[in-house]
Amino acid sequence: MEIKSDIEIAQSVLPKKISLIAEKIGLSLDDLELYGNNKAKIMNYDKIIEDNATKINNTPLVLVTAINPTPAGEGKTTTTIGLADALNKLGKKVVVALREPSLGPVFGVKGGACGGGYAQVIPMEDINLHFTGDFHAIGAANNLIAAMLDNHIYQGNELNIDKDKIIWHRAVDMNDRELRFITAGQGGEKDGVERKDSFDITVASEIMAVFCLSKDIDDLRFRLGKIIVAYTYDDKPVTVDDLKATGAALVLLKDAFKPNLVQTLEGTPTIIHGGPFANIAHGCNSVVATKTALALSDITITEAGFGADLGAEKFLDIKCRFSDLKPSCTVIVATVRALKHHGYQSLENDGVNVDKFKIDDKKFDLNVENIDALKAGLPNLLQHVSNIKDVYNLPCVVAINAFPTDTKDELMMVESECKKLGVNAVLSEVWAKGGDGGIKLATEVLNQISNHKNSDFRFAYDVNDSIEKKLNDIAIKIYHADGVDFTENAIKQMQVLEKLGFDKLPICVAKTQYSFSDNQKLLGAPKGFRITVRNLKVSSGAGFIVALTGSIMTMPGLPKKPAAERIDIDKNGKIVGLF
Repeated sequence: MEIKSDIEIAQSVLPKKISLIAEKIGLSLDDLELYGNNKAKIMNYDKIIEDNATKINNTPLVLVTAINPTPAGEGKTTTTIGLADALNKLGKKVVVALREPSLGPVFGVKGGACGGGYAQVIPMEDINLHFTGDFHAIGAANNLIAAMLDNHIYQGNELNIDKDKIIWHRAVDMNDRELRFITAGQGGEKDGVERKDSFDITVASEIMAVFCLSKDIDDLRFRLGKIIVAYTYDDKPVTVDDLKATGAALVLLKDAFKPNLVQTLEGTPTIIHGGPFANIAHGCNSVVATKTALALSDITITEAGFGADLGAEKFLDIKCRFSDLKPSCTVIVATVRALKHHGYQSLENDGVNVDKFKIDDKKFDLNVENIDALKAGLPNLLQHVSNIKDVYNLPCVVAINAFPTDTKDELMMVESECKKLGVNAVLSEVWAKGGDGGIKLATEVLNQISNHKNSDFRFAYDVNDSIEKKLNDIAIKIYHADGVDFTENAIKQMQVLEKLGFDKLPICVAKTQYSFSDNQKLLGAPKGFRITVRNLKVSSGAGFIVALTGSIMTMPGLPKKPAAERIDIDKNGKIVGLF
């Protein structure tokens, strides 16, 4: 039987008019700003949130996260969407809250963020590409600030900015390694002030973080104005307010700040808004999107980027801290294939010869049953489960995203090992069956919500502790490292942040997504390692300190064979090759 691609499945479904989807959650045409028939912005989100404050606090919020990602794929977004469709089939009024995809991974290697198979959000082509223009607005606001900063220096530098202490980068929503380090202002006196500069991908811009953490338009203005862009010759911070750029940046973001409404293949209302990366930013959709979803639903399903050591940690320790959100249940997604990948790599790192299981120099044959490899990879899943239960004190369900090659013995092993930690593992078949394939998972999630109505959620660290203590708490409790080491440069930066009074902010760790450690080759659940922090900077508008570890980059590059090579338009005007 021929297996359809994601885009073929998505294009085979005729979307319902977005006005009909809105009616399901009590919205009328007057509440919408239409972008064609299939997508819209929610106009009065602020009034919806204000009028439903009590409901927001009492509506169950389910966070979907995953093990550390592998090339085999885990299906976190697919599970999120399929779970919502399943709950809808069980008669629940559900709204999904997701991040917007970035063009960088869409045209690079990771792909989009609309789910897969028969658990997708549509129109997937629009969502994965320009959508409603939110990312363009965020990039424009970022680059307006950069332009005003350089113009201020060119026009006399009244603020006494040291051009060697400019920390604000330009942004573009594309993977482009050539822009990591550039020289700007070349050409002579009339062409600006020559200096070293760099670009970040738009999803790593502090504007994106501010956008996603602001509770309303006034909070957005306040946070924009607080962003530090540079330091003076005598080391005083210079902000967006100092540049008088806040109002203009806010104008560019005004319409983008309204949450976007779309639908799943099965017509479940879905709010998609904002999209910071989880390995270099905080990895969650906007606060206004999540709260609007909670106000309009009986259950809200949301996700956080990459594995639970990144996306879930930041969702819980940053987003929940700022917004007073409290998850009712957490779903950790895993596949037998991905766990075997972790296992093979862990065995190889331990000196075990696993060459006979390789397809080529890099890939293992994950379609063949191998209990030993699965057993070696399971600690990755179990460590995430333990973190959610024991560190954050949250109820947890494991969703095994099913593949046809999974064997009965492999599935039984995952289930039995999870039960030892007091957690149920449920087979999810939403990729192949949509909502029907998620009924067991949905039932288990409802059981967890019902049985843990008063769970005592707690953070991984005390925000009032020192920067060093907070980083050590994250490293030891969440990554299971032996501790944190700081480079000489990071120590100096920590002292400056303490002097400026920023030491009581939450921490956003920029780290590889592939490992609990800061070394992407250490898969599974490594032990006996330390995390090295090489750079510390404050995102004063977002309200957190960014700690860069390992070799993490804020501007990714394209792979040897980018996904862009296979994307095109056919003779009928349809987009093809988009997954």
